[in-house]
Amino acid sequence: MRDRTFFMIKPDGVQKGLVGDVLQRVEQKGFKIVAMKMLSISNEMAQEHYNEHIGKPFFDDLVGFITSGPVVAMVVEGENAVEGIRTMMGKTDPKASAPGTIRGDFGIHLSRNVVHGSDSPSSAEREISIFFPPEELMEYTRIDEMWLYPQ
Repeated sequence: MRDRTFFMIKPDGVQKGLVGDVLQRVEQKGFKIVAMKMLSISNEMAQEHYNEHIGKPFFDDLVGFITSGPVVAMVVEGENAVEGIRTMMGKTDPKASAPGTIRGDFGIHLSRNVVHGSDSPSSAEREISIFFPPEELMEYTRIDEMWLYPQ
């Protein structure tokens, strides 16, 4: 099933110059980027994005980090996009992530793990709506889709 997910390169990934490497992995896997922008996240947007963690001891650190520098936010579409992107990302803790995953290859610390991806279709829908109004989501067909998805 083709679906959409929210995916973000966090401030550490941007600062380390990993945007191109991460985008290349997403596209080479066969996923389609249907929206993308670089932005600085406001405190209000960060609190909305991480609202399920409000009241937890690490909440302020999450908000402080995600607002510390620019991020690249995107909407990715493809076959089982939520699960596929999560697999590509690797485990939350880079030390436990397999080589070949984004976090396994580029992450250093649990709180500096390069990327964020939605953990479920409902989270994807919620997170996409925080960062992208509907008119920013593109509808197009990649030329290789006939080879990627059986009819």
